[in-house]
Amino acid sequence: MDRFREMSCFVAVVEAGSFVAAAEQLRLSKAAVSRSVIDLEARLGARLLQRTTRRLSITEAGRAYYGRCKQILDELEEAESAVGEVTGHPVGALRINAPLSFGVLHLAPLWGPFMARYPDVSLEVDLADRLIDVVEEGYDAVIRISRMQDSTLVYRRLAATRVIATATPEYLVRHGTPRQVAELAEHSVIAYSYSSVGDTWRFETPDGPQEVQTRPRMRTNNGDTCRAVALAHQGIVLQPDFLVGDDLAAGRLVEVLPDCRLPEIGVYVVYPSRRHLSVKVRVLVDFLVEAFAEPPWHRPTGGGVPAQGR
Repeated sequence: MDRFREMSCFVAVVEAGSFVAAAEQLRLSKAAVSRSVIDLEARLGARLLQRTTRRLSITEAGRAYYGRCKQILDELEEAESAVGEVTGHPVGALRINAPLSFGVLHLAPLWGPFMARYPDVSLEVDLADRLIDVVEEGYDAVIRISRMQDSTLVYRRLAATRVIATATPEYLVRHGTPRQVAELAEHSVIAYSYSSVGDTWRFETPDGPQEVQTRPRMRTNNGDTCRAVALAHQGIVLQPDFLVGDDLAAGRLVEVLPDCRLPEIGVYVVYPSRRHLSVKVRVLVDFLVEAFAEPPWHRPTGGGVPAQGR
């Protein structure tokens, strides 16, 4: 067991790039991770990592050992999955990534019911809005909100969401309500840094496609921050209805240019392309498909937790 912990800590440090990040990933203290690596080096009689105050680098011996450790840990994971394949019972750890706001609003309520249904599956759920490389970063599944164009990935569509230009009634009274797409160029915009449309907003209008170059007053890499600043009457935001739907229903925000639409985008669960999908990933995908059969932002009231499995 000590060797397994040492190998797990060493691999985590190499992949995370630091002892602190590895400790967070493993849910251990930095001191515990550091001690495991020190003990490993002492047992092997070789320096695996070079440490300085500014950087951490792997030695030649460390690189060779990392390759074998990674192989062993992957095979252990496959062995656990194989048990599930034989018994049809999911077992093992699932690493999942999702966008921050979506993960908090619409996925967080689902993890408890999922764990209750599958008690032998453990979860590591990371939230980040940046584009994740599913294979390179070692995730079992990633939630993406996009127009999927990468044919090398395997994915299931969970739901659709509209991206809507909104502002508070107070902001529009103060600064005027845009009547044409071109008028958006004169307004304060709160921009989402990871938006696929960038600063050029393209709409389908009754007169055909139109676009406008917006001039953001603020940029942020988080949709909830965009929403909060818009609710403070500071500008127009372009955000999905799963984030601003309740505000629209309550009248806190109103849709700008309601006759001008952006194309819908999909919410997908993405997983590595494998010939044999593990039981634990398959039940996760099926669970999420069931959960979003009727997306909560399309319903007048909340919900979204699947019924107990048969």
